[in-house]
Amino acid sequence: MTLEIFVPFWGDPSLLYETVDSVIAQENPDWRLIVIDDCYPDPSVAEHFEKLDDARVTYTRNETNLGITENYREAIRRATTEFITILGCDDLLHPNYVDVMSRTIAAVPATDVIQPGVEVIDEQGTVVRPLVDRVKQGLLAPRGRGGIAVLQGERMATSLIRGDWLYWPSLAFRTDSLRRIDFRDGLPIIQDLALLMDIAFEGGTLAYNPTLAFAYRRHGSSASQKTLLDGRRFRDERTYYAMARSLAAAKGWRSTARTARVRAMSRLHGIAELPGVIRHGTSAGIQSTVAHIFAP
Repeated sequence: MTLEIFVPFWGDPSLLYETVDSVIAQENPDWRLIVIDDCYPDPSVAEHFEKLDDARVTYTRNETNLGITENYREAIRRATTEFITILGCDDLLHPNYVDVMSRTIAAVPATDVIQPGVEVIDEQGTVVRPLVDRVKQGLLAPRGRGGIAVLQGERMATSLIRGDWLYWPSLAFRTDSLRRIDFRDGLPIIQDLALLMDIAFEGGTLAYNPTLAFAYRRHGSSASQKTLLDGRRFRDERTYYAMARSLAAAKGWRSTARTARVRAMSRLHGIAELPGVIRHGTSAGIQSTVAHIFAP
């Protein structure tokens, strides 16, 4: 089974090249890599790929800047295989990634989404264990018999709305599911959770294979961190949790609706982030974080 790996690119070229090298180093050679440059203003990127001698690697540059969500959609439009990965342009595959994906698909052929085991690295590539990732991996990620945990429908939705323990760039998706279930507009900060929840609401299946196969790069000054400081992150979360509660109630999924209403882990996240927001955030960020902790 050939796995197409898309890299929507806008960022540090040197990190992109590390990402590409990690794909080329796969033990299983049955992959294709497509880099979609979203008009990053550095001509050396195109020159780098012109010199790269691997027929499995394709580099393309958008005619105009699309932005991250539209570049994801562009990747989905270009997909030709049954499963794809939309890889971050600074994350790293372990050499066994394609093998882990292939084995998981063979074990759970009906799956729509696959999450492999993930380690977290910092800007320099050093493995780190921030609190958020200790909670994700130690408390929120499910345990399954035989090594692979399988969640479907309401169980999948409840697990994710309790606390999003997935790592978006590491996921492999069934292409047809991504084409059928689009990103929701108006939720740029948590569009990944909203999409995954919509897959669950349609009765989709998530397979979690904890075999370590991916390195997720967490930046201290990332765009996600900035949205915590200016209040957008928690504002979007509150909006989506209310939406998810209504969607779950309409389906009669009481456990999911109750979990979305209580949003305990999300409130705890607000408590954990509040000291940093007070020190470094805007007044809007502080107000949003406090509201996130205490609002009904």
